[in-house]
Amino acid sequence: MLKSLHIENIAVIEQTDIVFSDGLNVLTGETGAGKSIVIDAINAILGERTSKELIRAGAETALVSAIFCELSGYAKNALEDAGFSVDSDGNLLITRTLTHSGGTVKINGLPATVGILKTIGKHLINIHGQHDNQSLLDPDTHYIYIDRLADNSVVLREYYDEFHHLNTVRKELSGFETDEAQKKRDIELLEYQIKELTDADIKPGETEALKLKLDIARNAENTLNGLKTAYSCLNGNEDSDGAFSSVQNAQKEIANCKGEEFEQLNAKFYELLSGLDEVTVQIRRLINNGDGFGIDAESLRARLDIISRITLKYGGSEEKAKEYLENAEKRLNNIHLSETRITELSKELDESTERLVILGKKVTASRIEAAKIVEKNVTEILSFLDMPNVTFKVSVVQGKYTRYGCDNVEFMIGTNAGEAIKPLSKIASGGELSRVMLAIKSVLADKDDVDTLIFDEIDAGIGGRAAQKVGHQLKQVSSDRQTVCVTHLAQIATFAQNHLLIEKSVKDNRTYTSVKPLAGDDRIKEIARIMAGSNMSENIYNSAKELLERNF
Repeated sequence: MLKSLHIENIAVIEQTDIVFSDGLNVLTGETGAGKSIVIDAINAILGERTSKELIRAGAETALVSAIFCELSGYAKNALEDAGFSVDSDGNLLITRTLTHSGGTVKINGLPATVGILKTIGKHLINIHGQHDNQSLLDPDTHYIYIDRLADNSVVLREYYDEFHHLNTVRKELSGFETDEAQKKRDIELLEYQIKELTDADIKPGETEALKLKLDIARNAENTLNGLKTAYSCLNGNEDSDGAFSSVQNAQKEIANCKGEEFEQLNAKFYELLSGLDEVTVQIRRLINNGDGFGIDAESLRARLDIISRITLKYGGSEEKAKEYLENAEKRLNNIHLSETRITELSKELDESTERLVILGKKVTASRIEAAKIVEKNVTEILSFLDMPNVTFKVSVVQGKYTRYGCDNVEFMIGTNAGEAIKPLSKIASGGELSRVMLAIKSVLADKDDVDTLIFDEIDAGIGGRAAQKVGHQLKQVSSDRQTVCVTHLAQIATFAQNHLLIEKSVKDNRTYTSVKPLAGDDRIKEIARIMAGSNMSENIYNSAKELLERNF
């Protein structure tokens, strides 16, 4: 419930505080006094889009804050989902500051976003204004009203999930829908690419390994000469003995020496000779391998050319070429398996369609049942609201399957006895639309999770006895939830438990608007002003007093 509203520098309102009560609250005042500005301020608190034009001339910032109490479970859940909670007293404080360059939002003192505010706001206040009348003129929105009373959210969710599944299956199935000639061309191309990649047998890292071998092959001549020189140094040649022979001769001399110490030295010579022999054998083997040490430089270059050509064609790297091969094999396999998959998908599409039709019928049945209740109750309320000969019907007919169901739901009305019913959008006047909306809101009141209803211009196009009935109905609605109404009619204003007057004054060439609660004689005078304007007489005053006593 909206407990209080604080406004600073919003249009002609420099600063004001408004305290709301439970039950019916009405806002009255002369035309142009600023009633719509209060609604704009409330919309700002609910996260609706605002304009910098709202900021009072000469001010840098504007501020609106609201305190809510006795929040519904839905509102508390929305708060918790957004990471907020009520304070220790169970209250919720929302503050929105507007500047010429942007603004800020705070929830119980913590920073928030306008998006969060809008999500929470829809569980706090429901404002009915001219845009709601426009929704009544749009048949595409009528199912929303019926679904709220039908309480069919579970079957609607099942229907939506099945609708989404069916479209997913249909989309996958359409991907297989290609002509046979194209399929043959795809198979031939994929088979050629797979063969080319398979024959190339490219492995990640192969290029670097081949380049290393090629570098070795390029240095083979220098390496071979070095090996031959090393072999001569170790094994000797025609001109000199090699190191092996010299070490061998040294060992023989040591072997002729007696004593334990020389025996140890002799053993080390044997180890040295053994190592030199292994090195000599290894060098000789490398020399005997021939040019390039068994590496064919030409074949290396040819292999590198193949790898370069294939990788350039299929992705630019060995890894990309391998990935392309894997994908090509999958695509080819999918084509070969497409007939099987098409059969599976076609069967699933048929089964999903059957399930969707069944669920659609359940949704339709729930709407038809709800429509009967809406027709009966709305007709009764409209009759009470001085539309006794009205016939209100809800048309529910088969339509296209969409995410919202398969029904075309439209409100129909006949305003005069004996006349055929027609779409509401075709014949209803502004006053009739206001009363139809009030009747629908009244019917849906128990299904509405919002604690505060605000009616702006609910009295458009009505007067006299009809206005009296509208006031009575508003009071009836307010018995279950807080109701706020902006009105120009005394018949409605007199039903309120809390009467707020919006006044405009001019001081030092500046316009100021204030909001104050009315009681006693002040309220009677305001009711009289609404009835007769500035021409208030004693009779008008007494009539206002009598009307107030009767309705309040």
